[in-house]
Amino acid sequence: MRTVYAFLLTSVDGYHADAAGGTDWFDIDEEFEEYSRAQGDHIDTIVMGRVTFEMMAAYWPTPQAYDADQVVAGFMNDLPKVVASRTMTTHSWGPTTFVADDIAGHVRALKEKPGKDIAIFGSSSLVADLLPTGVVDELRIIVDPVALGSGVPVLSGLPGPIPLRRTDVRVFDNGHVVLTYAPVLS
Repeated sequence: MRTVYAFLLTSVDGYHADAAGGTDWFDIDEEFEEYSRAQGDHIDTIVMGRVTFEMMAAYWPTPQAYDADQVVAGFMNDLPKVVASRTMTTHSWGPTTFVADDIAGHVRALKEKPGKDIAIFGSSSLVADLLPTGVVDELRIIVDPVALGSGVPVLSGLPGPIPLRRTDVRVFDNGHVVLTYAPVLS
């Protein structure tokens, strides 16, 4: 069975985005780009919420994205995307499937099909919805060494505590720390 992992950015004080919803504060360096490129080798499906989808759809198909990183732009544009949305049903950034209801069931069905891993990029509220269902196998939380003071909390909306077991830690030279956890659901 395929692994579903969520890859989330956070500040040291627990914000996924700043007060305006932006992530310009996140420090992207060569080591992070290498990490991102390597993720593309192991996935064949990307899952995200509508807000993240709109942000990524505005960037990844552009010449600027290809100039910044051809490898990541290539897999972001080419891989099938599954978007949780009750309002959006079509978009030119494909291949994309929109799922209005039971996103957990849809992801669970994808998990049972043959293929590479499934990545949830960003989409903190979607991850908070999916985590209690048991469909997310792994959380990869990259902590940027910046304190924002306010913003959009990472994983807000969880219905209650979800125990996690640390499976890996990676420290980047610029201070980023990737914390990898597996949910411990009974």
